[in-house]
Amino acid sequence: MDNDELLPLLCATAQGDKHAFSNLYQQTNGKLFAITLNMLTNRAHAEEVLQDAFIKIWHNASEYNSSKGTVISWMISIVRYRSLDALRYNKVRKEQSMGDDDYNEQAIDVTYDEETKLVECIEQLDSQQKQAIHLAYYKGLSHSELVDHIDTPLGTVKSWIRRGLMQLQRCLTL
Repeated sequence: MDNDELLPLLCATAQGDKHAFSNLYQQTNGKLFAITLNMLTNRAHAEEVLQDAFIKIWHNASEYNSSKGTVISWMISIVRYRSLDALRYNKVRKEQSMGDDDYNEQAIDVTYDEETKLVECIEQLDSQQKQAIHLAYYKGLSHSELVDHIDTPLGTVKSWIRRGLMQLQRCLTL
């Protein structure tokens, strides 16, 4: 799965070539499914997210920019974002499906207090730490994607994240 094989398939897909899209799917679906299954841990949800991701790839193939990374990294980022969206959606559905018997005002207050404390602690971080943590944990970027996105060396990005997480941990335990 090197870029020299995938790029022509993606370019042809951008032109509406269904055969090229089928070949692109055949060459990448195993790796992409493994990523979404690892994130979601539920096979049915992973299959659904993968299908949704490939629909997005089909519709947005013309938006791929080779200066921002390889075809497979672009496709992985789509799968990761879709997986993160599914995780958030399932969390919201689970919270909304609580019955009256499960309703617990005190638990909601504790959750709200914890979220408020987290926001306060995040606001205390340096801007670089805040940006790196936000992109890594809320946007789902890998370290290498972060390096490309903020044009900073890998060691620096890792240090920002590590120091930021340590500071958050200290702040949250106070």
